Amino acid sequence: MKRPKPISGIKHFVSKRRPAIDEVVHETTAGGVIYRYNPKGVLEILLIKDAKHRWTIPKGHVEPNEEPKATAEREIQEETGLQKMNVKSWLGKVNFRYRRTHTLVLMTMHLYLVEALGDTNELNPEDWLTDIKWIAAADAVDKIAYDDIGKLILIAMKRIRESKT
Repeated sequence: MKRPKPISGIKHFVSKRRPAIDEVVHETTAGGVIYRYNPKGVLEILLIKDAKHRWTIPKGHVEPNEEPKATAEREIQEETGLQKMNVKSWLGKVNFRYRRTHTLVLMTMHLYLVEALGDTNELNPEDWLTDIKWIAAADAVDKIAYDDIGKLILIAMKRIRESKT
């Protein structure tokens, strides 16, 4: 019986390894699930499309001596141009990790429920965003690229519904 030939290039594939991790860093970000009711009374969530074309929420790094709630408000203003808002309550946090070359980044993201106030159509997104839209809340959960953020949007929707009754 004839033996099959080994897969061509398997040695190259197996021997190609990622560089070792030299350091582990902890980073904290904060952002918000921003909502409004459109003129027809439909609950909408403001989503941004990041540089990798994934729908998410506005968020950013917590600066030294800054509280996550203040970061959420600042980042929302910077990323969306939305100036008037009411940061209502903390929704929860998401922990995840990713690799940045030789560094393992352990990320904690704090999310807040944020009511958009004033002219909510007056948006001025940062240049690096590929899109920004008010999306019906039920559709926003389906569009969001990250499951953990999607779960917090569901919690936000429940809190909004409960506060209306």
